[in-house]
Amino acid sequence: MNGSEWFYKVHAERLSAFEELLNEIYTVCRPKQSDYEVRKDLISAFNEIAKDIYGNLFTKTFLQHDSANGFSDLACSSFVNLGNLLDFLILQHDGFSFYSFSGRSGNVPVVEEFGSFVMDLFLSKSGQDLSVNFDNSSVKFSHEKKIQTLRKFARKLYALQRYGHVSGVHPVTAAKVPVLKVVDCGTKIECDISVENRDGVSKSKIIHMICSLDERFQKLSFLMKAWAKAQNINSSRDKTLNSLSVILLVAFHLQTRNPPILPPFSAILADGSDPDTVAKSLNKFVNYGKRNKETVAELLVTLLIKLLSIEKLWAKGLCASTYEASWLSRTWDSKVCCISVVEDFTDRSQNVARAVGKGEVKRIYKCIQRTSEYISAFMDGIVEVPTLKYHLFGHAAPFQEGSQTGNVKEDGNIIALPIKNKEDQSKDDQTGSQLAIPSESVAIKRKWSTEGWGGFTSASEGQSKENSVSQSFFDSKKKIYILSSKGFYY
Repeated sequence: MNGSEWFYKVHAERLSAFEELLNEIYTVCRPKQSDYEVRKDLISAFNEIAKDIYGNLFTKTFLQHDSANGFSDLACSSFVNLGNLLDFLILQHDGFSFYSFSGRSGNVPVVEEFGSFVMDLFLSKSGQDLSVNFDNSSVKFSHEKKIQTLRKFARKLYALQRYGHVSGVHPVTAAKVPVLKVVDCGTKIECDISVENRDGVSKSKIIHMICSLDERFQKLSFLMKAWAKAQNINSSRDKTLNSLSVILLVAFHLQTRNPPILPPFSAILADGSDPDTVAKSLNKFVNYGKRNKETVAELLVTLLIKLLSIEKLWAKGLCASTYEASWLSRTWDSKVCCISVVEDFTDRSQNVARAVGKGEVKRIYKCIQRTSEYISAFMDGIVEVPTLKYHLFGHAAPFQEGSQTGNVKEDGNIIALPIKNKEDQSKDDQTGSQLAIPSESVAIKRKWSTEGWGGFTSASEGQSKENSVSQSFFDSKKKIYILSSKGFYY
């Protein structure tokens, strides 16, 4: 069945059941308080590492007769400028006092979080984006200087890697934005460290604030991220969609509903893109999408339909602009990308999906097509909740006992649902390149409904048949790195 032949036949009862399914997934998969605390500890650890790298070790000593009233002016002046005090010693003898101070001084950067954690759209096993920011933000950091900074962190992390505290230390310096990748062995959280990525920090804060306008934006973004993660199409490293692309696609969809749920980002950023300014601007858009009564389930389905309908147009320069809240025709300075998903709303010359590869576009659309068919089959009563859960969200979803059998029989229809054995799953975990859920489409004994949903059709043509439906410690210069199941921290 090709993409132009399927439509959704809606039954209110089935749609309500789908909404309940999504609410359950959202509730179960949302991070717990411990997940937030673990990441805060991780960020604190990286800030202590920054102090170790950039703080210059010093020792100051002073000798003063006790008849003097406190420190001498020189001593006081020096003490004020000591910076990060590590230790001090006072010895008194024969009316004299000897003072010794140790510490670190220098331009110590701050390691700041951004990305899905700041947006509050992260999964418990999501990666963590970090930016090393220095005090003087007005000084422009060259590409080479950013690489030099990452190399300093890499040397420190290589040392920690030898003790088994971290793994996978890998600088990626050829990328447009150089990053240092490292995995915390305690939490298994992969961190991407960049330098002076203030735009990423600012953008993350803005997205988080926009989520407060309508809870459907936050919910649908989280669910689509969880879906993309389960399909293994949520990784710029693997040339698929990064999280920002997924989130901005959701935002664009909500902007272009009738009536719209979110305003154009140009209106939100009219007075400036500084997070404090944006926070004030958002007061003008409270209850903006109140007239739209669509549920998260309806919005998810219509988003999939929208993506299918423009599959062939990405390569022709189609661009979804959240800044304008409309489709645009764009060309990019870099080599033409096969899926021109959305422009960056703070730097409109950039395509946030520039990492998506040609072959990976086909993978992404196979996932969208297959998911759409499963949902359509669910709406027609051909598949039930356990099967749909498993297909959409894989092992992240809560399952009923026995729901993952190889072939599920529902209402006389055989649903092909192959389950990986442990060996296959182990291979997937190592490579990360295969789909986390079955790639086969639904095998059914009845024809699809041809009644439409909201007049949407798919522009995809010529789809092939197979495309249808223990604690450890490290002591260093009186600082103790503590490694546990919760990660490393000081």
